[in-house]
Amino acid sequence: MDKSTKDRILDEALILFAENGYRGSNLRDLAARLGLSKSALYKHYDSKEAIWNALLDRMEAYYAQRFGSAEHLPETPDSCEALVQLTLGMTGFTISDPQVILTRKLLLTEQFHDDRVRALATKHFLEGTAGIFTHLFADMMDRGVLRRDDPAMLAFAYTAPITALVHLSDREPDRKAEIMERIGAFAARFAAEHAAQKG
Repeated sequence: MDKSTKDRILDEALILFAENGYRGSNLRDLAARLGLSKSALYKHYDSKEAIWNALLDRMEAYYAQRFGSAEHLPETPDSCEALVQLTLGMTGFTISDPQVILTRKLLLTEQFHDDRVRALATKHFLEGTAGIFTHLFADMMDRGVLRRDDPAMLAFAYTAPITALVHLSDREPDRKAEIMERIGAFAARFAAEHAAQKG
């Protein structure tokens, strides 16, 4: 099915804003990239700010559906091995999906100029991901998979190094396989160190 013009506009806007920043982008260039006139663009969005806000809404929904969020939690792993696999799946998605890569670039550059973007960057780079794992770790402790600890502190200790490696993959995409291997090794070691004692 063909994408709607509105979706095409947001797809191209994401690329343009990630390349040039919000302030360095203009609707004339966006229209030209789409093969539209500015007036045709205005039939769908009445301003650059309207495109920006629609793009941020779409980015947030896309990431929440595919990666997870407080409202869309992944299934709780029933073993340490399942935790490693879940982590690799989530990380593989976030360092390979072109839309998520562009979104991360946009959030990194625009967080210093826009309050909403700053809040989204904090959510996606720190608090949101740690919040997902806080919930998962609490459930895993209740189920006897992980030993009792402060789930929020444990989630922070788990997600911060992984997030750092995700950002490294953005700067050095040719190291993606190595980075995934390092994340897998880290996740396995972390899970083993915090596994509940059996018997």
